[in-house]
Amino acid sequence: MPVIAMTQEMATLGKDVALGVAEKLGLQLVRHEVGDMVAGRMQVKKSLIRRIREGKASRIEKWAADEKTISIFTADEVLDLAVKGNVLIRGWGATLILRTVPHIPCIRVCAPMELRVKRLMERLETDDEGLARHEIEVDDQARSTRMGEHFNVTWGDPTLYDLTLNTERISIASCVDEVVKLVQSHDFRETQESRQYLADLALQARARGALRADARTNGIDITVDVKQGSATLRGIVVDDKEKSLVREVVEKVSGSGKVTDELRTMAGGLFRFPSQLKDKG
Repeated sequence: MPVIAMTQEMATLGKDVALGVAEKLGLQLVRHEVGDMVAGRMQVKKSLIRRIREGKASRIEKWAADEKTISIFTADEVLDLAVKGNVLIRGWGATLILRTVPHIPCIRVCAPMELRVKRLMERLETDDEGLARHEIEVDDQARSTRMGEHFNVTWGDPTLYDLTLNTERISIASCVDEVVKLVQSHDFRETQESRQYLADLALQARARGALRADARTNGIDITVDVKQGSATLRGIVVDDKEKSLVREVVEKVSGSGKVTDELRTMAGGLFRFPSQLKDKG
C-alpha cells in the first residue's frame, strides 16, 4: 500500500506532479482535506487554519486557533492517512511527519524564484510582478517559520528529502516517472517492521490528539512513547486524579495495547520546584 509524502513551494507545479503520480499509481491524493479535518476538530473555519499556516492570519485570528493544537491534530490526521495506505499526501508537514518511516519516500518539488514569479503572474492573470513576488515570499517565510518552530529543521535542507525535483529543468512527465520509480524501488519496500513503526507513530499521535481534544486533559503536557503497540506515559502531573485522567484517555485510543504509567505527581512529593531545593553547598 504505497504512501508518498510531497511538499512544494508556491508556483513550482507540484500540484501537477502530484496529480500525475496519484493517477499513475492509483493513489488517493490528499491536501486540503487535512486542514478541513483539523478545522472540524477545533471547531473553527477551514479558511482560518489555512490563513494561519500561510502566515496571513491577524493576531486576533491566531487567538482562535493556537498553532500547537493545529500541529498536534495535523500529525494525527497525516499519520492516520499513512496507516491506511494508498495515498499521496501533499503539504501539511507530511514530509517531516513521515520522514523517519523507512517505506515512505519524501519528495520536494521546487523551481527558481524568477520562474515561480512568472508562473504565478500567469496564474493570477496579472502583470504586477511585485504582487506575485510578495505572495511567494510570504508563503516561503511562513513555511520556513513552521519548519523551524514545529520540527526544528531548516527550510531548504536537501537531506530532509529523498528526491528533489526542479521543474525548471525537468518536465512534469519526467518528474512523475522519477517519483514512481523511487516508490517502486527496493529501497522503499514495505516490511512488517516498517509497518509496525508507522503504526506506533500513529498511535502516539492519536494519543496526543486525544489528550489535546479532551477538555479535562488539554492543559496537561506529558510524553507518550509507543513501541510495538504499547504506550508508556512519562512526565509530571499535578496529582493522582490527573494521572487517572491521562491514563483513561490514552487507554481509550490504544485499543488492546498495553499502557504503562510512569507519570510522577507534584502532590506525591516526587517533584519539587527549584525554589524548594536547598543549597547544600
